[in-house]
Amino acid sequence: MMRQNISKVLMAVTLAFVLVFVSTDAYSQCAMCRATVESNVGSGSDASGNEVGSGLNAGILYLMVIPYLLIGTVGFLWYKSNQKKAKKA
Repeated sequence: MMRQNISKVLMAVTLAFVLVFVSTDAYSQCAMCRATVESNVGSGSDASGNEVGSGLNAGILYLMVIPYLLIGTVGFLWYKSNQKKAKKA
């Protein structure tokens, strides 16, 4: 029992270190950049402008989905853990 707790704590600490130290740079978006991208995409300008706009949209969708995936995963694991405990009792 104690060994399982130690391994869980060790796994959590390892995961925390990996998430903290293995990261990439992220760039924020200012109002001027957003306005430029919107005007390029809206006016149908050259391919490079549309590429930036589609990349921006993909980035927004990516950032929007991550919290839902994390909460869903935690909820699923919690549900499975409670099922196992109920079967043992």
